[in-house]
Amino acid sequence: MAATTYERLKLHITPEKFYVEACDDGADDVLIIDRVSTEVTLSVKKDIPPSAVTRPIFGILGTIHLVAGNYLIVITKKKKIGEFFNHVIWKATDFDVLSYKKTMLHLTDIQLQDNKTFLAMMNHVLSMDGFYFSTTYDLTHTLQRLSNTSPEFQEMSLLERADQRFVWNGHLLRELSAQPEVHRFALPVLHGFITMHSCSINGKYFDWILISRRSCFRAGVRYYVRGIDSEGHAANFVETEQIVHYDGSKASFVQTRGSIPLYWSQRPNLKYKPLPLINKVANHMDGFQRHFDSQIIIYGKQVIINLVNQKGSEKPLEQAFATMVSSLGNGMIRYIAFDFHKECKNMRWDRLSILLDQVAEMQDELSYFLVDPAGAVLSNQEGVFRSNCMDCLDRTNVIQSLLARRSLQAQLQRLGVLHVGQKLEEQDEFEKIYKNAWADNANACAKQYAGTGALKTDFTRTGKRTQLGLIMDGWNSLIRYYKNNFSDGFRQDSIDLFLGNYSVDELESHSPLSVPRDLKFLALPIIMVVAFSMCIICLLMAGDTWTETLAYVLFWGVASIGTFFIILYNGKDFVDAPRLVQKEKID
Repeated sequence: MAATTYERLKLHITPEKFYVEACDDGADDVLIIDRVSTEVTLSVKKDIPPSAVTRPIFGILGTIHLVAGNYLIVITKKKKIGEFFNHVIWKATDFDVLSYKKTMLHLTDIQLQDNKTFLAMMNHVLSMDGFYFSTTYDLTHTLQRLSNTSPEFQEMSLLERADQRFVWNGHLLRELSAQPEVHRFALPVLHGFITMHSCSINGKYFDWILISRRSCFRAGVRYYVRGIDSEGHAANFVETEQIVHYDGSKASFVQTRGSIPLYWSQRPNLKYKPLPLINKVANHMDGFQRHFDSQIIIYGKQVIINLVNQKGSEKPLEQAFATMVSSLGNGMIRYIAFDFHKECKNMRWDRLSILLDQVAEMQDELSYFLVDPAGAVLSNQEGVFRSNCMDCLDRTNVIQSLLARRSLQAQLQRLGVLHVGQKLEEQDEFEKIYKNAWADNANACAKQYAGTGALKTDFTRTGKRTQLGLIMDGWNSLIRYYKNNFSDGFRQDSIDLFLGNYSVDELESHSPLSVPRDLKFLALPIIMVVAFSMCIICLLMAGDTWTETLAYVLFWGVASIGTFFIILYNGKDFVDAPRLVQKEKID
């Protein structure tokens, strides 16, 4: 079986069945989904009834079971990102969620409401930017992994051979994956970021590509998913690959990022920065070793760059991480702690060179992947930098962009694009492309995990910290605060439903969506808003005497401030918490 999926599809709909027709040249296959029995079969075009309603689609994302029954999810719009190695890369930009059922009369009012909420969750995930696919190329693997495969692997379908860490619709495709004969209709979709640019230096043209692959294991939002799970999967794990294609030669440099691989949490509680808590009873070494065993198998040597603060609330995590590395005693793992905020305070970002100089020899040792036009491997990457801060977003992306530039400098010199003694930083046109691409990568990863664009992107884009950048960081921080406290529970539930961490059971006697909130927790915010509003009104509409006005202002002011502190004290009861999957709670 060729490692491709059908590119051109038509969806034919009748009251009884969905017919997905393959329209590629020479194709006669039709995927039939029975809307009553949910059975999936393979047929031919002559079986499509002429009465069917027809529309073009660009891929099947999969199926999901909700309260009302099954739903088919299809890609209805796509945008071309570019081409490399003669393969077209697409971004899915719009989807449709189609019910198998023709009516909802079989549902109670509560079931109808629950089904509406679950549909809203699915549509929320589908509205997130960053779903990519190719019908002819395996986006889930790095160039180095793809070069080291067997003939049998090359003949597998894209779904079979894909790295399951990065197939975000793996759960949705479970029914199709069980039937190899329909795999050409099963499209693996990546979540993350991809950008591609045709560039020129010294009159020599090359393609420069940046791919960030978000893991679907232990996926979620900023404060509800931290640390690792029992299988060693780290939260917000992202594999980022930088690729150069010049005159038939291909080079790549891979880095990873992921949450500090311990059992810890940081649940939102209305405080600007909730206190991170390390589990005092868990067997950290077990999960820690599982994590790095798998990382070493996949990537080789690990150079950990821990960028968290070495004082304050982040200090215990840094100390625990260092202790675990020392206790594990694995020669394949090196640990470097670099207090990013301390070293770069007062906007002294030039001091990042201290870290780059510290790891330069290690980076040369890790090397990069390089293959010549004939397919001969000239160099393998022997390991990766595994960078982290608290969120693995802002500080992490800055460091990764600097390490990637150093690797790119070496690659372009070896390929003959850069002359001896030339610096990449001096190539103004390419440097602008490079910096903006890495800043866009930062924004994409941050929006997917924290709900806003990244911080510190002014440095990534311009090479220096600016006052405007500080103001934008403040604005994004405020938006993060709001989303992390008041909308991330819904976002987390949406991701858990999409990835199959929670499965809907319409026969469940008690819906997790119907958990009642204590009335006092609904009333207190209203009281605070009313009291604060009355305080302002009293100031604007002064009474007969200032004494009277002051008395009113003091009364309503004390009421609003008092209510605010009651809410803050009981902060965890006011945040929007997940309801579908119980997240770890460490007290």
